[in-house]
Amino acid sequence: MKSITVIVPVFNEEGNIFRVQRALEEYIEQSTCKVYVLFVNDGSSDSSLERIQEVCKENPHFGFISFTRNFGLSAAIKAGFDQAQTDWVAYIDADLQTSPMDFLKFEPFIADYQLVAGERQGRKDGLGKKFSSGFANWVRNSFLNDGIKDTGCPLKIFQRDFAIRLPFFNGFHRFFPALTQIYGGKLKIIPITHYPRVEGQSKFNAFNRMVQPFLDTLLVYRLKKRNVPYQTAIVHKPLVNG
Repeated sequence: MKSITVIVPVFNEEGNIFRVQRALEEYIEQSTCKVYVLFVNDGSSDSSLERIQEVCKENPHFGFISFTRNFGLSAAIKAGFDQAQTDWVAYIDADLQTSPMDFLKFEPFIADYQLVAGERQGRKDGLGKKFSSGFANWVRNSFLNDGIKDTGCPLKIFQRDFAIRLPFFNGFHRFFPALTQIYGGKLKIIPITHYPRVEGQSKFNAFNRMVQPFLDTLLVYRLKKRNVPYQTAIVHKPLVNG
């Protein structure tokens, strides 16, 4: 049976922790895979950590990591990649604007693709967020030409051994589809449902939706131009410990 660790980064989402628990328990019941959940508490200053600990005491399929301070979304996802013990790793935001039930659509493809990612349909965000997200996508496509409409969709499943080889930098979560393409992985995009935020507040603003993504795009563009792909004709490995 395939096994998946669902990484849930958390920063001041106390109102959503139990909602996330219920949503993921429903997914676990219907999944064809063995599913585990790994919360990553990214230095929350509210009661998120206490509620995460309560959830993990109730359900042995749930675990958590807690940072010493706020390190950001990229660091939280990377910590999940590093600590997961399954062959596949998934990612979902704690705001539940995407549903883990859509992972069921991903599961038939995960063995054949290094990344299966969602594309949000009918975005339920405000005009400002839609504009900044659309502008960031346009800038990214202008430089990277990756053909991805919704690179920031927070619903993804990776083959873990591929994910941990991707270059890590603050902001790398915005470029998972492009990085997958650059480093030779296969990518599958699946339309998913998007929902309005019910609890808590968005942690993003104009700077981290537009200015910082532009600077990060220049970095990924440089990685793309400097990447050196190669093809082997023959491989004859030495006998180790023979």
